[in-house]
Amino acid sequence: MALRFVERAAEAHDFPLTIRHLLDTSLVTAADQEIVYRDEVRITYRTFHERLGRLASALTALGAAEGMTIGVLDWDSHRYLECYFAIPMIGAVLQTVNVRLPPAQVAETINRAGAEILLVHRDFLPLVEALRGALPNVRAIVALMDGDAAPPDYAAGEYERLLQDADPDFEFRDFDENAMATLFFTTGTTGSPKAVCFTHRQIVLHAIVANGPFGGLHSRGFGADDVYMPLTPMFHVHAWGMPYVATMLGVKQVYAGRYDPDTILDLRAREGVTFSHCVPTILQMVLAAADRRGADLAGWLMTIGGSALTQALCREGRRRGMELVSGYGMSETAPLLTVSRPRREGGSDEVEALTMAGVPVPLVSVRVVDETMRDVPADGVSRGELVIRAPWLTGCYVGDTRASDALWRGGWLHTQDVATLNREGYVQIRDRLKDVIKTGGEWLCSVTLEDMIADLPGIEQVAVIGVPHPHWGERPLGVVVAVAGHTVTLEQVNQRLDSAIASGEVSRYARLESLELVETMPKTSVGKVDKKALRALYAAPPVASA
Repeated sequence: MALRFVERAAEAHDFPLTIRHLLDTSLVTAADQEIVYRDEVRITYRTFHERLGRLASALTALGAAEGMTIGVLDWDSHRYLECYFAIPMIGAVLQTVNVRLPPAQVAETINRAGAEILLVHRDFLPLVEALRGALPNVRAIVALMDGDAAPPDYAAGEYERLLQDADPDFEFRDFDENAMATLFFTTGTTGSPKAVCFTHRQIVLHAIVANGPFGGLHSRGFGADDVYMPLTPMFHVHAWGMPYVATMLGVKQVYAGRYDPDTILDLRAREGVTFSHCVPTILQMVLAAADRRGADLAGWLMTIGGSALTQALCREGRRRGMELVSGYGMSETAPLLTVSRPRREGGSDEVEALTMAGVPVPLVSVRVVDETMRDVPADGVSRGELVIRAPWLTGCYVGDTRASDALWRGGWLHTQDVATLNREGYVQIRDRLKDVIKTGGEWLCSVTLEDMIADLPGIEQVAVIGVPHPHWGERPLGVVVAVAGHTVTLEQVNQRLDSAIASGEVSRYARLESLELVETMPKTSVGKVDKKALRALYAAPPVASA
């Protein structure tokens, strides 16, 4: 028998999954709800929608058209949220420019995206002015002055003044949900940044699934009564897609601008923030500032991603009354793939489960495979590469066919992460393929070693990398930032690892070759520890010291 199809009514509406429709419910249910920017701006959803019309009219007057790329260089703000919606809603492509890349890479990404209009915060105007001669495609620059200062002469206008003079009644139209909505670049830790893109359909589906309860199994989720403040930059993977979810739900939203721990804690207290997300380094910054100020963090739900949440850091947050869960994803996956949750059988210590990558969210298919794409046993021990499918994964690296083919080899997206999968569906990321330490004929998981070392007293941050060794190929080197006033020694660290070796948790090759004490860790543009930089710094094995 052939497939059967529905006979649609003559006037049945074909409803496209476009970003515009994420607003439909919140404009009815939460028109008077607030969107707050620092202590400077407070608008309602009703005003927000009006400003979207004005922004669309202003951009169109500057020559914006369907298919054009429009780049944004801004801190987290209500303006960035407006760009998340208005630019794709006119059929243009939003480029969220990574402002923390080196200037040459900023220019490279703008040029490769083909951006013709740039919206630039005053803090980045000197950068853009220095690069103007290297940006031949840019036809107009809109200055975001964040105050009363006049825009530079080369700017086409100032954001607020352009909106003030623009028509709020822009007629947004429906179009194909498979049109490109956003484009941005990976952080370039393995070479030149790669361009990933997402369609309207992908972003809407991601938002719907990401609205599911974080953690599950009776952990509270993110809902209409929450107050949302992102602590993941809005240039990074749509701030993990959560501003779209927050706007869809009509929750109160708070934007902190440039991240400053005191500003974050002030906004948390004044606006009643209940849900955020960030990388571990930002969580550490918030905890340190809260301790200094005696700030109350109880009831603050945070999803931690970008890099592994150690059990030690999780316990520190929980001790202060925070609710912490882990999420896992990539730039290429929009990003949500898995979320941690307590195990069904319970247990005295939930921290181990809550610091795992977690279980796949709905519509995500996962496999852990060997080099021949055969599944390894789902026993929580056997390791392989995590490969995935979901309806919101980027279909390609724009303009890079070879890298796109490698990304999608065998019809599955290759994460380049070494993982295990157990019978309950829990995924645990063991390491990045490029971060695995190959020593003595065995592979050591740097993340496992970091988690063990981080649990020692006096350690603020730790990274473990492989350094060249003439006999063993590589040996593990620890890089540690100590808590002020504490001393950490190689002997102390290896005592902890020796106990893990004795219990069979790790191989005998896990003992550190050396330990480096540093004041700060090098970071990538999105706040992760930059292991590529550490490997370059310590390429020659240092002399072991106690």
